[in-house]
Amino acid sequence: MGMDVNPASEASEKEYMAPPVVRAEHAEGSLTRLLEQQTAKVPSHVFLFASFCAMAASLGLELSRRERASRFVGLWVTPLLVMGVYNKLVKTLGPR
Repeated sequence: MGMDVNPASEASEKEYMAPPVVRAEHAEGSLTRLLEQQTAKVPSHVFLFASFCAMAASLGLELSRRERASRFVGLWVTPLLVMGVYNKLVKTLGPR
């Protein structure tokens, strides 16, 4: 019949790692490599905790009727979560 696409099947459990694409135009600079090395040292839960703190601070400011400050602090949540995802990718895949 067709290929089994059940994620729980044995065929789907094989780990597939594509070979890294290494070309001169894809080479990372020394600053990027340094940033990735330093970012990998930060625990992943720090970014999640910081985003929850920003949400709580935003809620507190909103309840105290400081709407502008609340929205300003609330805007921090997304970048903190994106930095956490980047941190996790650097730790998982390593610098390339």
